[in-house]
Amino acid sequence: MSHRYDVLIQWSADDRAFVAGVPELPGCMAHGSTRAKARENIKQAIALWLDTAREYGDPVPEPQRTSAPTG
Repeated sequence: MSHRYDVLIQWSADDRAFVAGVPELPGCMAHGSTRAKARENIKQAIALWLDTAREYGDPVPEPQRTSAPTG
């Protein structure tokens, strides 16, 4: 499943890893030793966040693209 949420990836010196987050999905974060791994992991985190929200009847925000899609 493809999601269109913006993902922010930053290096965390404290965690010694790249940390990916989705501003529209509170608490939806993942990390990885590389940007690519963080991007891969956040895809799983997004799917789990959405599944959990739907399971509990919580609102699911519509993606608000702020940048052009890549790839």
